This record gives sequence, structure tokens and C-alpha cells, in this order.
Amino acid sequence: MMLKPSISQILKEGESCYSLVIAIAKRAREISEEAEENHEIIVEKPVQLAVEDFASGKYEIVESDKIGQPED
Repeated sequence: MMLKPSISQILKEGESCYSLVIAIAKRAREISEEAEENHEIIVEKPVQLAVEDFASGKYEIVESDKIGQPED
């Protein structure tokens, strides 16, 4: 099964696919943990919900090109 929307529809200029995958995985874990804490049953898969969150703009990828580098 292919998740909709595609990666190219979610990524903005200069964002990497790797960052998107990591961000979606983290968001999917958050969704699962929140549902478990609230004793809710999730009908859709957490990954699909996370993809939809990023596609709708509810969540954004924050990349830092200067991780580990001193600030000027």
C-alpha cells in the first residue's frame, strides 16, 4: 500500500527525505503513545496519521545545518 500524499508533495525546498522519514516516525510514535495513554483505539495506522499531519502543515520539519558547530 502506498501512502498518499507522496514525499515530493510534502517536502519543501531544501528539506531532505531522510529528515521527513525521521519526523514522520517520531510523530507516529507520539500518536501511538497518546492513544495508549488515553486508552483510545486508533482505526488508521499511526504512520498514515503522521503523514497527514505533515501534509496538512500541522507539523513541520525543523532541520539544522549547524548542529555541533559553534555560533558566530
